[in-house]
Amino acid sequence: MFVEHGFGGGLMWIIWLLIAVGVIGLTISLAKGDNSKQPSALDILKERYARGEIKEEEYRQMKNNLQR
Repeated sequence: MFVEHGFGGGLMWIIWLLIAVGVIGLTISLAKGDNSKQPSALDILKERYARGEIKEEEYRQMKNNLQR
């Protein structure tokens, strides 16, 4: 038999522990999701063109190559 120890006894402590582990796991996965987003090759190409690192002809040629 389970002995009552407050807050529902031993079974309730297991439930609280599972909830805590779930919240921690969710927090970690959300934090990793924000950091793991990488810009696409097309995004990088657009940035390079906007900064003037490449000319329009180079931009169009590279863009066509990426979209194939």
